[in-house]
Formats: sequence, structure tokens, C-alpha cells
Amino acid sequence: MYKVDLKSNRITALSSRTFSELKLKERDHLQEWLAHTPQALGEELLVIQKEFAGFDDTKERLDLLALDKDGRLVVIENKLDDSGRDVVWQALKYASYCSSLNKDQIVEIFQAHLNKQNTVSPPPVARQVLREFFEGKDFEEIKLNPSNEQRLILVAANFRKEVTSTALWLLGYRIRLQCFKVTPFESEDALYLNVDQIIPPPEAADYMIGIANKEVAEQVDEAEEKTRHKLRFEFWGRVLEAMRKSPCRLFDNVNPSDRHKTSTGSGISAIWYELVYSANEVRVGIYCDRKEESENKAIFSKLFEQRESIEAAFGDKLVWNQMIGLKGAQIQYVLEINGRDKENWPTMIDWLVSNIAKLEAAAKDPLIQLRKAI
Repeated sequence: MYKVDLKSNRITALSSRTFSELKLKERDHLQEWLAHTPQALGEELLVIQKEFAGFDDTKERLDLLALDKDGRLVVIENKLDDSGRDVVWQALKYASYCSSLNKDQIVEIFQAHLNKQNTVSPPPVARQVLREFFEGKDFEEIKLNPSNEQRLILVAANFRKEVTSTALWLLGYRIRLQCFKVTPFESEDALYLNVDQIIPPPEAADYMIGIANKEVAEQVDEAEEKTRHKLRFEFWGRVLEAMRKSPCRLFDNVNPSDRHKTSTGSGISAIWYELVYSANEVRVGIYCDRKEESENKAIFSKLFEQRESIEAAFGDKLVWNQMIGLKGAQIQYVLEINGRDKENWPTMIDWLVSNIAKLEAAAKDPLIQLRKAI
């Protein structure tokens, strides 16, 4: 930090000092400074308690408890010249303790703080101060301490490597954590305090949060995909077991998979009988999957010419999808149903077994004719 002298048009380096050299104390000085000027931490914060110890079955005290403009609780832990190795663990503990605080409890905590800190009588009313902080919102509209969104702010003159590495790791898991380096400077009879956010770097904060959110979303997607794979494998196992107990022999040599569909040959190369299972429906069908789009469209057209007789033999209307712009073509019969509800599985399995057998019978002669023609 430099002092500017406009008269001489020069700058002079200020002397950095340690808190210990200046005989400054964590609770009496640094904590008081931040309690009265929390905007030094780069945003509008409302300090609602100092030395908060309102935790069941523990005598631990967090340094400062605040609210941000989104109603999230902010745990602020202050250290002086050295962060110590356990500051992250302390802050995480305090955040976990505070995670269960409801709106009424937060108001009660804040009111106790106002009662203690103010010499005026009567002291300010917590609800009114909160309304002002949240820009005049009706108190009923103010949401405080949304679940799992507590924030951590660590303040110290120096941070140990084990603290910074842990902080960066936690950021990757969407833990809202910031580290501020505070350095006192002395010049003649004046004392200055520099407050510098080092984790995450301010210019990269939004980017890092975005990356963390993306990674978490990908992890959730991956976990959900594994669940879907497991569910599909179980479902196809039950379907194929039921199929082998039925008169239909189409799927005798097919094994369960974790894919959304299972298929078997029709007697014509690359023309498949298909069973499809998804979250919202099950389907039976015939799929044309030859190498050339023109072949698939020609086969589809030949079958479509016999649409009336095929549907009459099947006993219902089918969905004829030429799949314009795509290589394949398909004929389907669809049942809309919640496929993830296992209570629906017996109905779905019976439907698949029954209707694939009906489709095989209805398409048998047309496919034999088609095989001879191609």
C-alpha cells in the first residue's frame, strides 16, 4: 500500500505491520471493526449477532453472524496474524449449527443483539431493521436462511496452505466460502487496514461458482443416469422373463440391458421388432434401420400400402412415422404411463407382451411378401 503525495507527485510505501506488533486483539479490534463496517468485506451485510453461542449442547462461539441480501446466513470467523489450521473446520461446524435456525429464531437472535448493542431506549426493533435491510419488503415476504445455503467468510492476516487448499476444494462442491486477507499499515500516527479477497479471486468468483454449479449438475446427472440404467436393466429382466413364459418366441435369445429399448430380428436384415421403455411411456414397434435412407423409406412405403389390413389384424390404429429427414422409419403402438413407478410395471409388462405378439402376427405376412420382393 502506498501513500500519495500530490504536492511532490510521489508515492511512499506504507509500512505493513502485524496485529501482534500493534498489540491489537481479535475480539476487541478486528471483530469490532468488521461488526460495525461489514461492507469492508465487499458487500452489504447485516450483522445480527457477535460471539453467538446459541447452540444446543455446546459452548462454542462463532465470531460474527450476518445476513446477506438474499437472506442467507453468513458465518464470519476472524483470526489475526495466522489463520490456524482448524478455521475451516470451525466455520463448517458453525454453519451446520446455524442451518436449522428458522425465521423466528433469527429475529430473536437479532433482537437480542440490538438490545445489547444499543444504548438508546427503546432499542431498534429487529423486524423493522430487517425490512429496511431488505429494501422495504413486507416482513412476511422476507425469506431467511434457505436450506443448505449458509455462507462462510474467513478473515486473517495470513492463511495456511492447508486452509486455502481446503477452501478451494469446498468451492468445487458449491460451498459458498470466501477468504479475506487483512493487513494493517502504519504511517506516522495513522493506522490503515487493507482488506483483500483472495479466495475466490473477485474477478474469477462468478466463473468458479458457475464451474462448480456445472460440475454438481453433471454429478447429479451422472448419478441419475446410473439409477436409470439400473432401473432399465431390472425392467427388461422382468419383461424378458414374462416374454419367455408367453407363446411369443421373438425375444428368446435376447438378454436384459440398461438401454431404453431392446430389439430382435424380423427375418429381414436390419428390420427390427422393438420394445421401448421410457419415463412416460412404453412402445412396441417395427424399425427400419438399413444403411441407406432410400431403402428404409421404400420398405416403409411397401408396408404403408397395407396399412388397413395390418391395423385390422392388429386390432387398433398404429403410429406410422416415416421420420422425414432421418435415415430410419418406424411403425409404433404407444401406451402413455409413468414408467418409473414400479407399481405400474405389471400393467406395462402385460401390455408389451400382448401387443408385440399382436404386432408380430399382424406384420407376419406383409414381411414375408417384403422379404421375397427385396
